[in-house]
Amino acid sequence: MATPNRGETVQKQIQQDWLNREYIEIITISIKKITDFLNSFDLSCRSKLAGLNEKLTILERKIDYLEACVTKGETLT
Repeated sequence: MATPNRGETVQKQIQQDWLNREYIEIITISIKKITDFLNSFDLSCRSKLAGLNEKLTILERKIDYLEACVTKGETLT
């Protein structure tokens, strides 16, 4: 009589193991999706910030030029 009971216990352990593996797989996939999103977001932000940096650099150069013109008393014509 001990054999059928032990067989059921082993079967329950195997079923629980599969459930645990499925749960771990779901969590792993979710973490990968979050990671992919964050990497994509990072690249997007870096690209946009680089574009803004270029625009700011251009504006700073124009301001420097205008300050130089005003300091020398030149007109903008």
